[in-house]
Amino acid sequence: MTQTSENVTWLTQEAYNQLRAELEYLSGPARTEIAAKIAAAREEGDLRENGGYHAAKEEQGKQELRVRQLTQLLENAKVGEAPASADGAVAPGMVVTIAFDGDEDDTLAFLLASREYASSDIETYSPQSPLGSGVIGKKVGEDAQYELPNGKLASVRILKAEPYQS
Repeated sequence: MTQTSENVTWLTQEAYNQLRAELEYLSGPARTEIAAKIAAAREEGDLRENGGYHAAKEEQGKQELRVRQLTQLLENAKVGEAPASADGAVAPGMVVTIAFDGDEDDTLAFLLASREYASSDIETYSPQSPLGSGVIGKKVGEDAQYELPNGKLASVRILKAEPYQS
C-alpha cells in the first residue's frame, strides 16, 4: 500500500480484503460487543467510580477512531500495483536500498509505504517519516538528508529503488 501526492492509497488485493474485513468487523460485531460491555458496566451503579464503564467507553472511542481511519483509507484506495516512478526517482510503493553516511557496507532496504501495509517480510517506512520524506524524489546515486529525533541531520545514499513486488 502506498500513498501518492494525489492522496490515492494503492493496495494489493490482499491488503484491501484484510482492511475491508477489519472495517466490517469493527462496524458490526465489535460495535455490538462494546455496547454490551458499556450496558453491563452501566448496570453496576455509580458511573463516576466505575472503572469498567470508563475502560469500555475508552475502548469504544479507539474503535470508532479506527473505523473512521479505515473508512477514509478505503475510500481513497485503488487496488493493483502502484505505478512505477516514470523518472526513476524514489516514490511511495518502492523498495529503497540506502547506505548510511556513505558507508556502502551499512545498508538498509525498506518499503516506502503506509504503515497500514507493514509486513514481516520487509521493514516499512512511511512516506511521512523523517527518512521517508528525505528520500522521496531522490534518484539512485544521490544523497538524501533527514532529521534524527535529536535534531541532528543524517545523510544516506540511494543505492537502489525498485517497485515493490508482493
